[in-house]
Amino acid sequence: MDSHEEQEVLLSQQPAHLWRRRKLELMQWTEREKRTVTAKRTEIWNNVEVDAELVDALTLLHRAGVRTEFSCAGVSPLDEPVDHSLYAYVTLVQNEAADQFVTYALSQMRNRLLVTLETGTGRYDLSSFFIGHNRSFCWWMQFCATHFRDRNDYTAAT
Repeated sequence: MDSHEEQEVLLSQQPAHLWRRRKLELMQWTEREKRTVTAKRTEIWNNVEVDAELVDALTLLHRAGVRTEFSCAGVSPLDEPVDHSLYAYVTLVQNEAADQFVTYALSQMRNRLLVTLETGTGRYDLSSFFIGHNRSFCWWMQFCATHFRDRNDYTAAT
């Protein structure tokens, strides 16, 4: 393997039966009719357009020293790239705070969270493991960001 090639390391540990469930959910999702429940809501955060459902979590992570690069809540059920992402996800830039947050999030979200590390770029990709659990992923990211900050006795600078 060329030293410049990306290597993606799976950090979460889902059992085989959950991977089978995920594959079935994916097949069912591709076949079902998609209807708009609510329109996609975005906000400008840190000069980037992000899904409104993740703004609070991204803000808390930023205050805790965790840098984020990309995120998508993907909560609109439309099967269109602009309005929907099959998976909710957040990309973190690897540093000590991100390492600690990933460890904490894995301990809290367990099988709900899929985490990979792109070793060449030093990026963590955190996403919802289950298909269609995007809102739940956003809620859990908010929960983890809040409690990660609290457990580190972090005082936000205003």
